[in-house]
Amino acid sequence: MKIVKFFFLACFALIFASCGSGNQKPSSLFAIALADKKSTFTQNDLVGISIENKKEKTIEDVRYTLDGETLPVNDGKIRLAIQKLGNKTVTAHITYDGTTVSVNKDIKVLSPKAPEIYTYTIVNEYPHDATSYTQGLEFHQDTLYEGTGKNGRSVLRKYDYKTGKVYQEIKLDDTYFGEGITILNEKIYQLTWRSGVGFVYDLRNMTKLNNFQYGKSKEGWGLTNNDEKLFKSDGTEKIWILDPNTLIEEDYIETVTNKSIFNQANELEYVEGKIYANVYQKPSAMIIDATSGAIEGVINFGGLSDKVTKTPNWVATDNVLNGIAYHPGRKTFFVTGKEWDKLFEVTIQKK
Repeated sequence: MKIVKFFFLACFALIFASCGSGNQKPSSLFAIALADKKSTFTQNDLVGISIENKKEKTIEDVRYTLDGETLPVNDGKIRLAIQKLGNKTVTAHITYDGTTVSVNKDIKVLSPKAPEIYTYTIVNEYPHDATSYTQGLEFHQDTLYEGTGKNGRSVLRKYDYKTGKVYQEIKLDDTYFGEGITILNEKIYQLTWRSGVGFVYDLRNMTKLNNFQYGKSKEGWGLTNNDEKLFKSDGTEKIWILDPNTLIEEDYIETVTNKSIFNQANELEYVEGKIYANVYQKPSAMIIDATSGAIEGVINFGGLSDKVTKTPNWVATDNVLNGIAYHPGRKTFFVTGKEWDKLFEVTIQKK
């Protein structure tokens, strides 16, 4: 009887061990090993890669992918020839014992070049409503459109930039803190900060057409477009890419330099493949490649705030540079700030 009992216990243990082995997590069997144990690289780097075989399984095949694309392996190395930079995940698809599992390795891929430094020249100064907490600025033809913030003070308006004369203004409900705006296909798009909702207006009469909800983006900051898609910043390193018809966040880029991933993009303006982005609470703007996310340049707007009238309630960390719009006809940029009484027309050049 004892022999029979021992036999059944042994079989049970064998079956349990077999099931346990089949249910092991792939990460307990394999890991991706990168040369020098690095996790931060530069675009187009050649990187040594291998598989750590923790349980000495017989590996039949290994395939690596990144952003859904296969990474060819030559002489034990992969080339990080990718378009979009930032936080990435390398995946190894490992076939062993007739089954295929996947393990991941998180890495950062940065820009191969440091940003160039730019400066500005003032062409003209124009009046600007000193009560406007500027969050969005954009031209349509020769008319300037502006979105402003603060609960109870948020508006969308269009006006003559030369005189400051307001043609039309829409006030947002007091519960909303207005943010960035952009114009595409005869529609105006406007964000709100933390309400998770944006608005769409008819460009002709500024009648509200509908609302839209954010997807994975955390907040509403800046907004621009490239004539096909919308680009939306949210206070993180991501600039989201939206379909203008469905308002679905289809993709994103991440803003990076040659040293780090950067998360301070605020108000946005798209010009010829580049996104010009105010840096949050700084007198500067970034020039970002709209495909890769690489920060190719930084514009130093230092000194502009010295030309603005300071009110008794002026707060240096609040009344900052914000608002950048490109005038295609004049080939110049227009910049202002939160509660600034001046709008500056400037040209930008390398320092």
